[in-house]
Amino acid sequence: MAKAHDRTPSVIASGNGRRYDMGRIQAEFKVDGAQTDGKYSVSEWWLDPRTKGPGAHSHDTEDEIFFVIEGVITFLVGDTWRDVAKGGVVHVPAGIPHDFENRSRRKAGVLNCFIGSAFEPGMPAIVDWFRENPPESIDPTTSPAAPAN
Repeated sequence: MAKAHDRTPSVIASGNGRRYDMGRIQAEFKVDGAQTDGKYSVSEWWLDPRTKGPGAHSHDTEDEIFFVIEGVITFLVGDTWRDVAKGGVVHVPAGIPHDFENRSRRKAGVLNCFIGSAFEPGMPAIVDWFRENPPESIDPTTSPAAPAN
């Protein structure tokens, strides 16, 4: 039986995680596989104003929890888009299509908990994908209603 305290605790100050720049989207990993035995990760994701996200996708075995830490993020969960303001939480079970974007006029951010495996090892490929497919700007004249802020 494994001891309850086999892993080393960590304290990550604001701005001191491992950063990934994807143009209009930035990510900062606070906790990942090395700290959690590959069970989950915690990261911040920041989207510039009027920025589309990665596109609808799903994960076969991992759940995700998004906690809006600033602004309003618009989430696709299944086939429904919903605006979620600061303090709101979105839970996406494995296998459910989802996406997120910032339709507002202010920078917005979420804290992401990716549960079921480590997420950060895939970040270099995600950064490369965004380099080839830069996050698009949302045209307020053609997109669904944007949050007022």
